[in-house]
Amino acid sequence: MNNKNLLLWIAAGLPCITSIAQNSRPNIVLVIADDCRRGDLGCYGSADAVTPNIDRIASEGLKFNNFFQATAMSSPTRHCLLTGLYPVKSGAYPNHTFIEEGIKTLPYYLKNAGYRVAIQGKRHIAPLEAFPFEFLSPGGDNVNIEKIERFMADVSEKKEPFFLYIASHDPHSPWTRGDRSLFDAEKLALPPSLVDTKETREKYVSYLAEINQLDSDVGKIDELIKKYNLDNNTIFIFTSEQGYSFPFAKWTCYDAGLQTGFIIRWQGVTSPGTETDAMCEYVDVTPTLLDIAGAAVPEGLDGRSFQPVIRGNADRFKEYVFALQTTRGIISGSPYYGIRSVRNDRFSYIVNLTPEEPFRCVSTKNNDLVWASWKREADTNNHAKQQVYNYQYRPQEELYDIINDPYQMNNLIGDGKYTRDVEILRKELHKWMESQGDLGQATEMDALKHKYKEKNEEE
Repeated sequence: MNNKNLLLWIAAGLPCITSIAQNSRPNIVLVIADDCRRGDLGCYGSADAVTPNIDRIASEGLKFNNFFQATAMSSPTRHCLLTGLYPVKSGAYPNHTFIEEGIKTLPYYLKNAGYRVAIQGKRHIAPLEAFPFEFLSPGGDNVNIEKIERFMADVSEKKEPFFLYIASHDPHSPWTRGDRSLFDAEKLALPPSLVDTKETREKYVSYLAEINQLDSDVGKIDELIKKYNLDNNTIFIFTSEQGYSFPFAKWTCYDAGLQTGFIIRWQGVTSPGTETDAMCEYVDVTPTLLDIAGAAVPEGLDGRSFQPVIRGNADRFKEYVFALQTTRGIISGSPYYGIRSVRNDRFSYIVNLTPEEPFRCVSTKNNDLVWASWKREADTNNHAKQQVYNYQYRPQEELYDIINDPYQMNNLIGDGKYTRDVEILRKELHKWMESQGDLGQATEMDALKHKYKEKNEEE
């Protein structure tokens, strides 16, 4: 072949080469649950859960044991995940909230990088124009396999790199979906932080049934990835979001609310059946996915890429993770009850900004069947009496040894052995709050200014 013909041959092949290069960028499917405690998944140790699909995906990929979010409420959590910014800095810190004008988001960055970006399911993000998704469900309905399949068939045919964000409504209360017959209420191993009543067990069965429904949907989504031959170049991520709405999880800064399940399967990159104890946060998801996609990671984000952890090149990532809870503005909440926390791999340190104010939420309403049963049990049961009190009346500071006390039931704040640990954690928390422009109680009282007025979704 002479030089002229060689040049013509190369030129003719360039479009094909370019197409291959573009399509070699990994697709990303991210499935997020709604109010699912990490400990209620089989792969995270539950003896009661029926989650074969989520467990299988964990066995095929990398399971994170120390993944956290910055608040245990759906709306600020999702804004955090999709912006790479902590809630106060983005402005999205109460529930049913919105990000400040001018803040860019993960779908914006990926779309500019040549990805097709779509959302199917629950939204709880605002303003929608800041999230330039292709909305597969105009009303934000629950997981819809038919709509997801249409999208996957289209991107498969067009060979477009894509990011598909699937936001389930399960297992958010009132827990009406799923097969309750899979579970025996009398044999459940309830977390010790809960009060063991008939009502608690019956509601827990309904909650676990809805997790099983979520798991079924996860399996169907995975089947579609394989059906359209996308599995070789598609990263599958499942995350359980925050904890359940039983006491001591959602709306708190305890691990049951903040620690999330996070699983990544990336064929050829993550080794099957592996796990990591590296501490990561939802705020790190946006920079990580941009890094994976080969897109520039903007300056000024609070999070950073944990791709080295995913690739097995690092077993540590962060020394501290941070969180807050803004009760002002939640349904049936206290007029104000702000919480701030910092955690390392040994201790959880929590500050309650107004300990004189009783903590209230929908779970403490008198007509809540579970809470009413706890209060009745408290008349004759010391554990019930203590838990009812502890949920609503908390000291200014709390310290827990999460290795020996994973359910955070023994407050060590007055133990002199831990004075130095408290000093270090207190300093780190104050430093983080300053970096966020978080003024504590003043920020709490401003929360209603950050509520999105056109909210149409449940708590």
